[in-house]
Amino acid sequence: MPGFTPRLLVVETVKQASRELGRIGVDPSGITEMAPKMRTICVQLSDLQCRQANILKQEMLSVGGDAAVARGTVACSIDRTDCLLIGTAKQLSRLSRKLSVQPFGLSRLAGELDELLKRILIKPAGWKTSQRLLPLQRPLIMGILNVTPDSFSDGGRAFEQDKAVERALQMEAEGADIIDIGGESTRPGAELVSAEEELSRIIPVMESLAGTLRCAISVDTWKSTVAERAMGAGAEIINDISGCAFDPRIATVAAATGAGVVLMHTRGTPDKMQQNTDYVDLMGELMASLAVSLERARGAGVADDCIALDPGIGFGKSVVGNLEIIRRLSELSGFGLPLLVGPSRKSFIGATLGREHTEERLFGTAAAVALAVSHGAAIIRVHDVRAMGDVAALAAAVMNG
Repeated sequence: MPGFTPRLLVVETVKQASRELGRIGVDPSGITEMAPKMRTICVQLSDLQCRQANILKQEMLSVGGDAAVARGTVACSIDRTDCLLIGTAKQLSRLSRKLSVQPFGLSRLAGELDELLKRILIKPAGWKTSQRLLPLQRPLIMGILNVTPDSFSDGGRAFEQDKAVERALQMEAEGADIIDIGGESTRPGAELVSAEEELSRIIPVMESLAGTLRCAISVDTWKSTVAERAMGAGAEIINDISGCAFDPRIATVAAATGAGVVLMHTRGTPDKMQQNTDYVDLMGELMASLAVSLERARGAGVADDCIALDPGIGFGKSVVGNLEIIRRLSELSGFGLPLLVGPSRKSFIGATLGREHTEERLFGTAAAVALAVSHGAAIIRVHDVRAMGDVAALAAAVMNG
């Protein structure tokens, strides 16, 4: 008799689960009931009391899920423990209902868990700038325009105004949704540039493009004075590598102008950021830092629908750390905000593949872009607009098909 030929079936979304159940003839009412069970979610909780963790363990088991805790938690022979909840969206939702009547502060966790599930399961539909709503049904492509003499990748090829304008128009023709214009190199080891010098480089270019480009203009700066002038010259997005840390007033500028905002994680200014790339818990520290940046922006009045988050690939991270960020990017979906990823031609690609020259990193960049999109990136910041636009579009088609 022929064998059964078993195969692995990987299901990552409720839509995919529903399609597979429908393919084998499950009743529609059964699909609604069973599809959520096919998607497993892990939620980490830190520094719990043993009595809290033991209740969570018991209640997760009662709903068909599980919870991982440290050895000694059940007997309360340790003081504190982290806890990893493991279950489907439906199981975690049932857990939340059970927690609403539990003691020791766990009733508050119920609401927080509900909000986290909502953010994970419902992706942002758009990103608001000062001039438009950018839909996120497909990955947006942000083209890089360095108006600097010392960019790590293009070596100042667009430093002159006419060349910068020409390059911006070319990227729009290649399919860019956003042109990100920067007047200060942020490559590792780059020296800081004064606001006056930065403005002299980017404002003439922006003024030339503002009435010509149909796509959005972003300003790549961490300085509030530069951001304010750029918004007046036609920019509608502020891309801040510091997440409002280097110049907190930039959040006030963003709120006053209604700018779209990119909050990025870094560790130190570009001239020093690669001096310390060791982390005890990279994703934990990264997410904690982004949470602080998010609170700064919100505190200044920036609306959530204007904010995108960037984990800062290449900024204060090792080669291994950059690879880990791409691999675990979907963990940032817990913020419920669009994710921007900028791997283009960066040194971690060169180090991983043995490609010393930036122009040799096209295929490595393509792999990073495809994986970033598959793990939830909504905006991709790249040099090679047409090529990476194709990569991102196809990756999205595979994931959403």
